[in-house]
Amino acid sequence: MTVETLSALDGAAGGAAAPPAGARQIWRRLRVQRAALAGGVVIVLLVLVALAAPLFAAVEGQDTTTYHSGLLNSAAGAVPYGSFGGVSAQHWLGIEPGTGRDLFARLVYGARTSLGVAIGATVLQVLIGSAFGLAAGLGNRFADGLLSRITDVFVTLPALVFAIALLAVVPSGFPRPVLLALVLGLISWGSIAKIVRVQVLAQKSLDYVAASRLAGSSTWRTARRELLPSLVAPVLTYAAILLPSNITSEAGLSFLGIGVNPPTSSWGQMLSTASTWYQADSAYVLLPAALLFATVLAFTVFADGIRVALDPRAASRLRVGTKRRERVAAVPAGAAADTAAVAVPDAASDDEDGTA
Repeated sequence: MTVETLSALDGAAGGAAAPPAGARQIWRRLRVQRAALAGGVVIVLLVLVALAAPLFAAVEGQDTTTYHSGLLNSAAGAVPYGSFGGVSAQHWLGIEPGTGRDLFARLVYGARTSLGVAIGATVLQVLIGSAFGLAAGLGNRFADGLLSRITDVFVTLPALVFAIALLAVVPSGFPRPVLLALVLGLISWGSIAKIVRVQVLAQKSLDYVAASRLAGSSTWRTARRELLPSLVAPVLTYAAILLPSNITSEAGLSFLGIGVNPPTSSWGQMLSTASTWYQADSAYVLLPAALLFATVLAFTVFADGIRVALDPRAASRLRVGTKRRERVAAVPAGAAADTAAVAVPDAASDDEDGTA
């Protein structure tokens, strides 16, 4: 189990009795984390690029399938003419070596494929994991034991190896992005099921859940009205962690040649092709690799910000740009009285946020 999973489990168990924060309160805690806000801006831009991929390609006047063989230097091994991979007014980021397809168009369409697969897999993981975790937490001892053992199998399952085996036997006519989302979603839901189960078991012992049962509410009604709202914070936090992991998994499977097939574009599939051109055309390798790195980093930083905003008692691993750190750093090391004077307003402001 990963460090992020253990952190989410600890947060779920430790914060079970805390009431859910409102949207304004969450935004107030999130906006002081500059790194998380920067990650959120990058995510929004990437989603907009993915949604508007046909528009961006039309503005450039290119598509993902047209071969521009006249722009390739056949004497040099079919590398593009010019510097930086053949960058020009017609091809903003150059063209692919060997094929001559426009690189900008393939990158923006690749964003649609990579993000679509990752989001679809994450939604499926959240739905399956939440259902298993909720059923295990609310069920009797036998149901809890059975569902927990099934969850343990999927947690310990070598997901990448199993995904390779499934993708290898499915007919090639099946839409590959949809297949990738299904395979990743059906295999890697075990950790989120454990998080939901821990949260449900902690909530079952609280007074308001017991009062709901004493009032005659059914198990499903109690789960829907009392337990599900408290699951939003841990599930949302872990979903933000799962998403970059799914992006990396899709890229890895496409890099191995069993993911997205040409002419469909994805960043992982582009990296697989670019691995043979890294010496002749380094830009072809660096562009999809840089986009993958920026996307995974943005989602990871934003997930940490969401975790801290939903659970203010959790200490952020990324203290970049927070107001409290800036005030504390400005206090001299020997000024104990001044430090205490600064710390008191911070604590007051934290209490004010927590009770607003």
